[in-house]
Amino acid sequence: MLKLIFMFTMLILCASNWNFIQAMLLLISFYLIITYNHDFFMFSLGHSLGMDYLSMVMILLSVWITILVVFASQTILKMNNFPNIFLITNLCLCLALILTFSSTDYLMFYIMFESSLIPTLILILGWGYQPERIQAGVYMLFYTLFGSLPLLVSLLSLYNFGGTLTMGLTMQVSEFDFISTMWYISTVFAFLVKLPMYFFHLWLPKAHVEAPVAGSMVLAGVLLKLGGYGLIRVLPLFSSINKMASSIWVSVGIAGGAMVSLVCLRQVDLKSLIAYSSVAHMGLVLAGLMTLNSWGLNGAVVVMVGHGLCSSGLFCMANMVYERVKSRSLLIAKGLLNFMPSMGLWWFLLSVSNMAAPPSLNLLGEISLIISVMSWSKLIMLGIAALSFFSASYTIYLYSLSQHGLYFNSLFSCCSGKVGEYFVLALHWVPLNILFLKGSVLLTVI
Repeated sequence: MLKLIFMFTMLILCASNWNFIQAMLLLISFYLIITYNHDFFMFSLGHSLGMDYLSMVMILLSVWITILVVFASQTILKMNNFPNIFLITNLCLCLALILTFSSTDYLMFYIMFESSLIPTLILILGWGYQPERIQAGVYMLFYTLFGSLPLLVSLLSLYNFGGTLTMGLTMQVSEFDFISTMWYISTVFAFLVKLPMYFFHLWLPKAHVEAPVAGSMVLAGVLLKLGGYGLIRVLPLFSSINKMASSIWVSVGIAGGAMVSLVCLRQVDLKSLIAYSSVAHMGLVLAGLMTLNSWGLNGAVVVMVGHGLCSSGLFCMANMVYERVKSRSLLIAKGLLNFMPSMGLWWFLLSVSNMAAPPSLNLLGEISLIISVMSWSKLIMLGIAALSFFSASYTIYLYSLSQHGLYFNSLFSCCSGKVGEYFVLALHWVPLNILFLKGSVLLTVI
């Protein structure tokens, strides 16, 4: 673990060579993959750092998405738009995420959880598209801070009563009174905003629409997973209170996901539609996590990994369309099969993965989550049916409207796709579908 952190620190210090950084990131991901053994359990590596299966999966996802971000942002290098600072920002963000996922102390976890916000904000403000990126950055900053300050107070209270903040040794809150309930809400709320839960999701579409492709890919690929990871780490502290409150969270997750799916069906902005679909997916993840059973927890982890790869790939393709058409509107960026016929296959492959078609990880995780939520309550079947149906509906709407129809008359010629772009999309799609074959490992993360 310390070797990995040292390597990233060295990469940040020598971030002037773009090709060298790409090669080193690939080597680091290869090192992580070959050390991922199903027989290991390292939870105490010193300096409040440690690792278990869940941490390993999330760290590997973070490094992989960072590699794809660098490969997908070649335009910044060609346009000489401060490429070295861009590279340093992404590496700092990845280092913050690695430290977050490998923290064994709740206070260090909180500090790293919050520090990941700063590079993301720099990406949005520095390399965003429209002037509205400042408003989007402020939205994201204030939503996150509004949720996380009560979490800090909660953690300090835990230390005051229990004497330690080490994961696994912290006291559990078992009383069910007003103070304990407020304590529980203030602890969980920060992660619900980050997930994001319906009602607190408005910062996400704004941030996605204004962010550059790197910001969108990191937001969808890893930063939303911080919310789910944090919930997995803190919910055992409040298991007795969570049993009383789980009906609220499961209802909001399923009903909110269904309502956001309806919102997706009336979007005309490509990135906005993909961003709202992330909220719908995370609603199901929230419902599965709050049931507090192994099916829900393992299914949530699988969906988080699958959604991270799938949604990141869709944002990557949306950026490829934007670079050619100079618009994200589906009223203009339509009939793309006429202009980018070979890219149509990638649109299809990632779209069907987004609607949880086999053999994607999304299918494996959603089956697990549906089993979990159905075992919790049979009545929730109607909400799950609506969520699944509308999820397929907006994905078909996205694919059919973007690929078919009469193309915009002012477009005369277009490059179908470059080898580098196909390479990035393949690095999204291959793990998303090949890992299905090793589902037994992913479904025993917890």
